Amino acid sequence: MLLYMSNSAQEAQSTPLHSVSVAGVVVREDGRLLAIRRADNGTWELPGGVLELDETPEAGVRREVLEETGIHVEVDELTGVYKNTTRGIVALVFRCKPAGGEERTSSESTAVDWLTPDQVSEYMSEVYAIRLLDALDGAGPHVRSHDGKRLTSAR
Repeated sequence: MLLYMSNSAQEAQSTPLHSVSVAGVVVREDGRLLAIRRADNGTWELPGGVLELDETPEAGVRREVLEETGIHVEVDELTGVYKNTTRGIVALVFRCKPAGGEERTSSESTAVDWLTPDQVSEYMSEVYAIRLLDALDGAGPHVRSHDGKRLTSAR
């Protein structure tokens, strides 16, 4: 049996796929920012994860922040789009306000804390700290790329 595949189907098969994630920059009234220490690698990051096929980005942010921190949020606005060029992940980051709940860890986090902007820069790698700091500057949405460790310049 001879199988025929159109050029467009062949091109689609060879085109790399991307994953879409969402994350919340949760800002308290005192200016502190919600962060987690990840259980899998011990790094400090903002709460977030993979967007599910059947949910809106805003619903995904609310779900991920609640799952990882115990905090309910109101989603305000998109503050940045960040692409990890090494892993093919596009992250949509939204500024949020806390709307109830209590901080708790989860299977994905070993610590949950409210950090100052200075602590964010100290505790987090550049590619994660910039997401929180971008959300505070009001100049977004920002569009940035990184290789998983460092920001890369626009091409």
